[in-house]
Amino acid sequence: MINKSRKKYGSESILLLSVLFVIIVSVKAQQAPPNNQQVQIIELRHAERMFRIPGIDAEIVVNSESVEMKFYHNGAYLFADSAHWVQIDNTFEAWGNVRMEQGDTLFVFASYLHYDGNTRLARLRENVRLEDPTATLFTDSLNYDRIANLGYFFEGGMLVDDENELTSYWGQYSPETNQALFRDSVKLVNENYTIFADTLKYNTETKIADILGPSRIVSEDGVIYTSRGWYDTDADKAMLLDRSRVYSNDRQQMLTGDTIFYNRATGEGEVFGNMSLEDTGRSAILRGNYGFYNEQTEYGFATGMSYAVDYSQSDSLFIGGDSLFMITLDSIHRDFKAYANVRIFRNDFQAIADSVHYSAPDSTIFMRGRPVIWQENQQILGNEIDILMNDSTVDKAYVRGNALAIQDRGVEDQFNQMSGRNMTGLFRDGNIHRILVEGNVETLYYMVEDDGNVIGLNKTESPYFNADIENQEIVRMHLTGPANGLTTPLPQLRPEQSRLSGFVWLDYLRPLNSRDIFRRNERAAADDIELPRMFVRDDETL
Repeated sequence: MINKSRKKYGSESILLLSVLFVIIVSVKAQQAPPNNQQVQIIELRHAERMFRIPGIDAEIVVNSESVEMKFYHNGAYLFADSAHWVQIDNTFEAWGNVRMEQGDTLFVFASYLHYDGNTRLARLRENVRLEDPTATLFTDSLNYDRIANLGYFFEGGMLVDDENELTSYWGQYSPETNQALFRDSVKLVNENYTIFADTLKYNTETKIADILGPSRIVSEDGVIYTSRGWYDTDADKAMLLDRSRVYSNDRQQMLTGDTIFYNRATGEGEVFGNMSLEDTGRSAILRGNYGFYNEQTEYGFATGMSYAVDYSQSDSLFIGGDSLFMITLDSIHRDFKAYANVRIFRNDFQAIADSVHYSAPDSTIFMRGRPVIWQENQQILGNEIDILMNDSTVDKAYVRGNALAIQDRGVEDQFNQMSGRNMTGLFRDGNIHRILVEGNVETLYYMVEDDGNVIGLNKTESPYFNADIENQEIVRMHLTGPANGLTTPLPQLRPEQSRLSGFVWLDYLRPLNSRDIFRRNERAAADDIELPRMFVRDDETL
């Protein structure tokens, strides 16, 4: 009986042990680390004393002044004032002066630690501080995954290096790659500026911040708004994408573009794609497909569908050209210079030229390279033309060299014409009311009776000529010096007699509106006439 009982008891014990073994193996399998990595057992290297309390599975380990408690696991040492070590689970909890050391580069400090040796996940709480050679992370709640070598916080944290201080509500940091990812109320503080962001990546070694969401960069120099790009906080350089905007400190200048390379130290911004520079203080806009701007010198450049707008007066002035420059003169004025295929539109006049300089202080437009001006039904050509404006209207126009004024009478193939070496036009209320011509003056003027019938075409020649104009008609004229004149009746008029030398009617090149400034100034072959020089400046020689 005794032997049978023992045999039966022994069989039940073996069965019970087998079941327990299966349960333990099952639990261990559930706790196994990812990627089938080999589990290492947490080792206790040093301790003053260790004991067990009945009913608790953990071994209680206590520190002392003479012997520092030390645990070791998979290349990391763990220290604390006291710990509960659960060997069957391969975990422990630690309190007071918690410290984790991984090699000689990573140190983590906290008031509390829960460590799982199977998953190698450390949960650190209260007064947490993670230190590596490039930065220090502060938080009260940090989970550190030793397999991924990644720490993340979720109740607010701060990352500090020798350049910047980075804070957010949620974040993660990898000491191995020196890469941090911060989300939710991100703030990067540098001694020269502050970045406010929704999402930000930051590398503590390169000091480069990758902007991944709506962000604002604030400094004494101004404010930048962007949603994507990067900022080199060490070199003070940035690449800003997705129609970013750069404002001056007084918010009067705004630089916008698809892509902006910005150097905060020099104040230079290079823009690729839909560049726009607006100065609300000086009522000026510069735009193009590519551009450059220096916020320190307030110098701007644009090319590729480039144009400038001066809206300082009641009627905006549009200048288009292959290349445009904006030059700041003082706190009030800016100059514009345009080169190649320049086109100008304003409601009261339009113009084309090879190059244009608009001087804001003088309200003067200097046009060079076969310039042409149109106003109402009149066209003026010359080697050089200067337009002076006053109170938002044209005040004077100076034409130097091969001056030719043409008026379209509104009747097919009938044009009043006037030519000379130089010409001056005076305007009143935006309309020409007096014209002065000097040097080899020739005029062709259709004589009209009161009933509207045309008598004939009058041609005059004289050294000097001036005339008063009302309602676009000459009401008084005066010829100075030897003069002669001849009127030819229309039936006797030959075609070649109705045109002065150099006559071209270029109305097909006239800018029709502000968008028409992008058209090319391509003259028809018959109109591409090269005229001789008729005047010499003081600094030129023949």
